[in-house]
Amino acid sequence: MSPKSERLKDEGSRLQVVTAGATAGMISRFIIAPLDVVKIRLQLQSHSLSDPLSHARARGGPIYKGIVSTLKSILAAEGITGLWKGNVPAELMYISYSAIQFTTYRSTTQILQHFEQQHGFQLPNAAESFISGASAGAVSTAVTYPLDLLRTRFAAQGNDDKVYTSLRRALVTIYRDEGGRGFFRGLNPALGQIVPFMGGFFAVYETLRVPFSGYDLPFGGGEAMAGIMASIIAKTGVFPLDTVRKRIQVQGPTRSRYVHKNIPDYGRLGTLGTMRAIWQMEGGRALYRGLTVSLLKAAPASAITVWTYERVLGTLISFGQREEEAKRVL
Repeated sequence: MSPKSERLKDEGSRLQVVTAGATAGMISRFIIAPLDVVKIRLQLQSHSLSDPLSHARARGGPIYKGIVSTLKSILAAEGITGLWKGNVPAELMYISYSAIQFTTYRSTTQILQHFEQQHGFQLPNAAESFISGASAGAVSTAVTYPLDLLRTRFAAQGNDDKVYTSLRRALVTIYRDEGGRGFFRGLNPALGQIVPFMGGFFAVYETLRVPFSGYDLPFGGGEAMAGIMASIIAKTGVFPLDTVRKRIQVQGPTRSRYVHKNIPDYGRLGTLGTMRAIWQMEGGRALYRGLTVSLLKAAPASAITVWTYERVLGTLISFGQREEEAKRVL
């Protein structure tokens, strides 16, 4: 088997890829949900440059100082279930996202390879992986974005004066107060973040996957290690856009009703305007608030996702091959 055919994007049928991707997304999301809630709370916390704590105190919002402190605060105020707030739309998003992502990744690769064969040239493996990964990220993000917005809003609300009491209520309220466009608040920074992130992730992952495949590590082997390294490198580079996306997602008529009462009103500033406003009001470090927990979340999430995906896909391929052999015997 050639190195090219051993790569992730060349394996399995479309149905096998969809099934493996959905399973990987579901399992990964449930495990890392608490860290995701902590990350969102830290990203939405607004501190002024002159007095980092006065703004939060004045508006009556909680003050989070780190990962452990945030975890303790959420547990004390909202109980264990507070760490899984927004998990229903998040699970739906991750299942759909992962299925679409791996399917688009594989399909884009096949289109690129067909184009290369027709025109008699071959892209470098890293470039092919980057293009396929960027396309997969853009398509899956755009399709599942309303679920991402719902996940953020549920994770941002406390137990008192809930903004949304149920998923159905959230859908009705957002559509009534903000229209259909309300479900896509922050889509531009999301796409601006996900294209380089997923392109970089798959480029690094495909580069490291085969060399690392021989290692037998306690947490999943070479595929998991390649996934962790790819995620850390890609996530750090695009994190400010993730913060901007979260801030924009909670704009609108319910902005002052979340756990953080002091979320600034960015109006129609857009992606770059919001980034500039955060920088001017809170300093450059604010754009990276929550990066540590994001990396702690992203690394195991990516490792779990790719490890689960490869194991489920391998099982499905093996099962399919046995069925084909049985049919030939009959």
